[in-house]
Amino acid sequence: MASEGRPRQGPLDPRLLRYAAASRFFFLAIGAIGLAQTAAVVCFAALVTTAIVDAIERRDVTGTLTALLAVAVVRSVLIWTRETVAARASARVESELRRALLGAIDRLGPGWLATQSTARLALVAGRGLDALDAYFGRYLPQLVQTVIATPILVAVMWWSDWISGLTVLLTLPLIPIFMILIGLATRIVQDRQWRTLTQLASRFSDTVRGLGTLSVFGRQHRAADSIARVTDAYRRETMRVLRVSFLSGFALEFLASISVAIVAVSIGFRLLDGTLVLAVGLFVLLLAPEAYLPLRQVGVQFHASSEGVAATRDVFAVLDAAAQAPAPASAGDVREPATLTVDDLRVRGLPPVSFTAAPGDLVLIEGPSGAGKSSLLAALRGAAEATGSVRFGDADGAQLHPSEWLAWAGQTPGLVAGTIAANVSLGDDAMPADTARDAL
Repeated sequence: MASEGRPRQGPLDPRLLRYAAASRFFFLAIGAIGLAQTAAVVCFAALVTTAIVDAIERRDVTGTLTALLAVAVVRSVLIWTRETVAARASARVESELRRALLGAIDRLGPGWLATQSTARLALVAGRGLDALDAYFGRYLPQLVQTVIATPILVAVMWWSDWISGLTVLLTLPLIPIFMILIGLATRIVQDRQWRTLTQLASRFSDTVRGLGTLSVFGRQHRAADSIARVTDAYRRETMRVLRVSFLSGFALEFLASISVAIVAVSIGFRLLDGTLVLAVGLFVLLLAPEAYLPLRQVGVQFHASSEGVAATRDVFAVLDAAAQAPAPASAGDVREPATLTVDDLRVRGLPPVSFTAAPGDLVLIEGPSGAGKSSLLAALRGAAEATGSVRFGDADGAQLHPSEWLAWAGQTPGLVAGTIAANVSLGDDAMPADTARDAL
């Protein structure tokens, strides 16, 4: 799950559409809303221009102001609709990705999980996916709005006044160029911040697990100092991200302001020499900031969604690994009790083991420390590579997922939140109370 060496992705990772079906409807809905918002912006600028020109010429502006109010209400409704759609889509995509992540971890099996940091996986599945609110709620809607609104607004300006349209067309690429340059530095500091956060989560998890041993040897204070150092490193990385974010925001605002000023000066000179009428000049001048606004907002919202972007890359890395792993073919329904037959099972050079366990048998596996008892059980549940044969009834154990025939209670059991009966009936919501009582 490391971030180093990953292939660079564009502003939208195409794997999102593949792994989260809800995102497809989201883009269609946001695209339609963005088109309506762009039309509302053009209508608003046209009505404001008409109202000002009519007021100067002392004509009645009641109808124009009424229409202007209606367009303003429509714009507000569209903004609310976009935020609502984004919030609902974000919740659904979070749920889909979290469910897909847990399913991928299950398919990869305990052997793969043993090589991963469980604290990092928990961080990605929890806080990381929760950060998709900013990614879906602000960044992606603004990205779609930019793709739709900017070309339309530039085309309208060109149609109204080709000189202003050409000015915007020549200055507009400066913003994406600076966004790319700043984004290269931003991605480095954002990835470093995410790695520091995952390191902090892993360090804290390891410390909590070994707290008893640390206390026995009087090393708990050293562990606390280690966590404090990582926490301070995370604070520094967070401040570095904020500095880059403020710098990029200032650069984008400065470029947009200069570009709009160039358009305004051009319109002003042509109004003075009479080569441009007031209505056209005012209309184009009102549209100029709106043409730059989507690109500026994309840059701002990208920083707000950086944590969610980093988390989705880690989620997709796990999902891709599960997709590439060979899936065992199920050998059918194995819910009925069956005999477990282990024949010449060898794990990591240890002596081979053979035994048979019939339904209802209690089988004791004993031996000195290091003889391979834990390794044998790890091989049965897929957490260690082994050679030999394992059969569950008539089914080949290699063709079965451990969850289809195996229940496992390790040496460090724990209780999940809930009642004792809920722990006893874990995985079987329909277990009768008498059955749970008998098990106790």
